[in-house]
Amino acid sequence: MSSATVAIVIVVAVVIIAGLAGSAVLTRRRKLQEQFGPEYDRVVAERSSRLRAEAELSDRQRRVRKLDIRPLTEEARAKYAADWVTIQERFVDSPEEAVADGYALLTTVMTERGYPTGDDEQAQADLSVEHAQTVAHFRAAREISGNSASGNAKTEDLRQALIHYRALFDDLLGVPATGTSSTGAAATTEGKATDDTHPDGTPIADPDSAADPDAAAVETPASDRSDPASNYGGMP
Repeated sequence: MSSATVAIVIVVAVVIIAGLAGSAVLTRRRKLQEQFGPEYDRVVAERSSRLRAEAELSDRQRRVRKLDIRPLTEEARAKYAADWVTIQERFVDSPEEAVADGYALLTTVMTERGYPTGDDEQAQADLSVEHAQTVAHFRAAREISGNSASGNAKTEDLRQALIHYRALFDDLLGVPATGTSSTGAAATTEGKATDDTHPDGTPIADPDSAADPDAAAVETPASDRSDPASNYGGMP
């Protein structure tokens, strides 16, 4: 075989290898985009590098595979759903306390599912692997809770925080899916209760109408349903 032929063979082999490598990268990228959804775009923007973002997301996958993630029992689901109803009803008289209790209950569920909860940032990264559509709710709620701790959160802000916590809470409980949408920094849950019931079938208590039992329900306009708050009938 002449040196010219050898050179051609080498060039062809390099082109084939490069093509296969490029195809593998694109396949991996597509799988990450499908799994992480809006979280993929957020991390890419945050890292200012698609390759660095994809490496980080792959690291999250490897870490979570090592965790003992497990579903809740039916008994646990029913208990936690009832606990949430109690917290929601408490919001009317003690919004800050209710939001704090909502966070505490959420972390309890996370722990029982097998997610470490000592560090919020790490918890968000871990949750993004299997709960990418609702982890943004957790991030938004923690920001509001931080503002509350510094005295900068209004009652409406706290109501939104409880709604955000509930989105991830319902997702972790494993409530059947009813659809998804997203807006701004937060995406709605893939699995949540209906607009007027909790996972255990109990009715949702509206903190605004609790003070007035005769208050009429107001239907959420279709144009507003992309807002995470409207996906819960505008109430926690």
